[in-house]
Amino acid sequence: MTPLARKCLAEFVGTAFLLAGVVGSGIMAERLSTDVGLQLLQNALATGGVLVALILTFGSASGAHFNPAVSIAERATGGIDNQTLVGYIVAQVAGGIVGVMAANIMFDLSAVNWSTKDRSAGNLVFADGVATLGLLLVIFGVVRSDKAASVAFAVGGYITGAYYFTSSTSFANPAVTVARMFSDTFAGIEPASAPGFILSQLVATAVAIPLIKILFPTDPTP
Repeated sequence: MTPLARKCLAEFVGTAFLLAGVVGSGIMAERLSTDVGLQLLQNALATGGVLVALILTFGSASGAHFNPAVSIAERATGGIDNQTLVGYIVAQVAGGIVGVMAANIMFDLSAVNWSTKDRSAGNLVFADGVATLGLLLVIFGVVRSDKAASVAFAVGGYITGAYYFTSSTSFANPAVTVARMFSDTFAGIEPASAPGFILSQLVATAVAIPLIKILFPTDPTP
């Protein structure tokens, strides 16, 4: 297996487990409680915990992006090449879909169970751009401050918090957005709502890239 294929496989497997965690914990939360606030707390804590574990596991294999927005920002700042970017995005989207299908099956649902959850409101779309921008700044800020060993905990903590401080509950990831269309459960998003989220995430990525270069230069001057 080539080095790039190995990295793409790591992105595929890692993103699959991430989405299984996001959607599976959402389904479990719905079944354990009728209180929406408690359901969100359970979903947020499980997602944050899974993220920490997966980043620690796959960081050395692929960088543990699990997110096209992260990969695009990494390409724009010179961290990966175009071939790697394309391979990562394909692996992330495919892995996310497989992870959601696995979560559906684990909870005795149809593998493909299209979501009907409307998330088209403008404030939700805007909120997910804010969530994406914050996530990218956290990742690159921690990594470029020579604290790369802490990035898993920083990302897990940020996403757990962003479930609550953003009205969108912080998708912050185009691959996650696509995959969550496949489950009509707590964490789902209807297909008609997904393009707005993805556009917002990509705009936030475009805003984040120059900020990253200015705030966290690779060769900072005194």
